[in-house]
Amino acid sequence: MPMDSNDKKNNVGKSKNLIRSVEFAITGVKTVYKDERNIRIHTVCAILVIFLGLLLRLNRWEWLWIVLCIFLTLLMEIINTIFENVVDMVTDKHFHPLGKKIKDVAAAAVLFTAVFSIIIGAIIFLPKIFQLIIH
Repeated sequence: MPMDSNDKKNNVGKSKNLIRSVEFAITGVKTVYKDERNIRIHTVCAILVIFLGLLLRLNRWEWLWIVLCIFLTLLMEIINTIFENVVDMVTDKHFHPLGKKIKDVAAAAVLFTAVFSIIIGAIIFLPKIFQLIIH
């Protein structure tokens, strides 16, 4: 999304005001949720995992792993979005082999993080679910 002249005037240099910095960060969160379907999917999955964790009464260490996985996955999705937008900006949305490579590798980082999260989820949740089924 292009900046208008007011954005350019207001965003020149680094913000020295903490409140303005937080406002910019919140705008970034709103933007990524508005524009990126995958982060919304990851968030729905995270909410379902949190409900399952509450239902199965995870212990503190299990929660730490689950929260780590949720935040890593969301963070990688945001970083992937950054790379996609920078490539699109630099290439003016025209195909470029290096741009494709950058986007593919950034997407691979999200995939690796999601697979890591699924493995951790399986390690934590499957034994608890099997116990419920057996008893």
